[in-house]
Amino acid sequence: MNATRIEARTADCLPLAATPGLTRLFQDFCSGGAAAEALGAFLPLDGEKHPKEGRARPPLPAHWPELVRLLAAQNASSEASAQAALRALAEGAGAVVTGQQVGLFGGPLFTPFKAATAIARARKAAAAGHAHVAIFWLASEDHDFAEVDHVSLPAGRELKKLVYGSAPEAARPAGGIVFDDSIAALADQVRDLSAAGASLVEQYAPGRTFAQAFAHFYSTAFAAQGLLVLDASSRDFHRLGAPVLRAALERADELHSALVERNRALEAAGYQVQVAVAPQSSLLFLIDEGAGGEKTGARQALKRTPPSASEPHGLWHAGAEAFSTADLLGILASAPERLSPSALLRPVFQDFLLGTSTQVAGPAEIAYLAQSGVLFERILGVQTPPAARLSATLIEPHVGELLRKHGLTLEQIFSEDSASLARSLAARSMPPQMRDKLEAAGNALDAELAALVAWLQAQDKGLGQSAETAASKIQYQMNRLRTMAANFQLQREATVARHAETLANALFPGQVLQERVHGAVYYFARYGLELAETLCAQAGDDCPGHKAIWL
Repeated sequence: MNATRIEARTADCLPLAATPGLTRLFQDFCSGGAAAEALGAFLPLDGEKHPKEGRARPPLPAHWPELVRLLAAQNASSEASAQAALRALAEGAGAVVTGQQVGLFGGPLFTPFKAATAIARARKAAAAGHAHVAIFWLASEDHDFAEVDHVSLPAGRELKKLVYGSAPEAARPAGGIVFDDSIAALADQVRDLSAAGASLVEQYAPGRTFAQAFAHFYSTAFAAQGLLVLDASSRDFHRLGAPVLRAALERADELHSALVERNRALEAAGYQVQVAVAPQSSLLFLIDEGAGGEKTGARQALKRTPPSASEPHGLWHAGAEAFSTADLLGILASAPERLSPSALLRPVFQDFLLGTSTQVAGPAEIAYLAQSGVLFERILGVQTPPAARLSATLIEPHVGELLRKHGLTLEQIFSEDSASLARSLAARSMPPQMRDKLEAAGNALDAELAALVAWLQAQDKGLGQSAETAASKIQYQMNRLRTMAANFQLQREATVARHAETLANALFPGQVLQERVHGAVYYFARYGLELAETLCAQAGDDCPGHKAIWL
């Protein structure tokens, strides 16, 4: 299949309230006004829906020359636009940062939405006179392999799920997992989509790692836009970020108490806490070396026992092993890559390294940042302003034709499952005479019942209440008759059921937003690498809710 060139591009902006599955915290963040001002106690909103585009970058960290050198080494083979971005960084340009776990074949569709938003915001800042570069942080240290081992590709009325089945024995950081021979057959299925798809999955090959393949995917997809990718899991980056890791060790009890208090404040404000803070939880993981120095690579949560009479300095535990703070500081000095930040500490670690101007995040990450604000304040002295990523549904031409054929909107798709959508389409496809008779009978029945109930209520209150109950039962039967007629029509017209399944699968699969289910690689394969610029343009066109992008 050849990549389909995008000709006309249109988009609709749906209101925030029409977007399913959003938490109150994220809605308040995006909505502006009084709700956002209330949230400002937890997130730096500057009194606006988004951070100011024209602000200058924060002061350059002292380690900036070394950071740029390391970043240049990771992007050495990138296109000219990325090299220009590296030169801008060397000259002091600011960083707009986003990131994601290193998923199979580029991960879910919302991942390129993040990259596009970071690029769009960097462009706006540059246009306002402050040079900025977009950087994509590879969350390669995360160890939840089940979240990254698969991708789902639309296939008509179904989803084709590709799964890399060679799971590691231990809960190791996913970025370092090396592909075995079984990846080749999966990559071939993507190559069959188009030449564009083949170019993106070149490094999903035996002997390469999840992080290497994912970095190549996004370096290639956004080559023309100058996106830089960064994998900070190595010793060099952890050495630069050691002050943050040291603070998490030496000030563990203080930071834990601050997080507990922040969680209480969020809950008191009516917000749902994204990450629970248990009594012994800490902000760090330890990469296990195993008995006798044999490395297992497992990423184990460090548990913290506060100071007590028997242990005046407290203790740390990773699995069956116990450590003092001095032990862990020794590991930090000799092998800093073995200490891995948690989801709450990672943005602090990231922004310390990069001196980030703006962090582009999704709904869950915005909730993380509302919690980790206390860590920013205590470790860095200031929290980086967050910005919400583009949220969108991509509507392919054949799907758009079905929407127009049946007179449907994306909002209507969001309000139904495939079964109820099929009934709705069947009702719309009824012969005019049947539809008119049902509508006329229903309207007449409603009018006569309303008049009768009102008259009986005027005669006697109890009689009127009985009449209301009886009328509701009669109306229920009328609605049941409508449903029976729609089901009859549905059985007669199998095409209607197929259309409903296609629409639901393409736009709201399993009643989940398309961006969270469909694989990014499918759309780049179908519409070419030009799709990257389309997404950047749409991300730069502010929409306070969810976009319907017609391809």
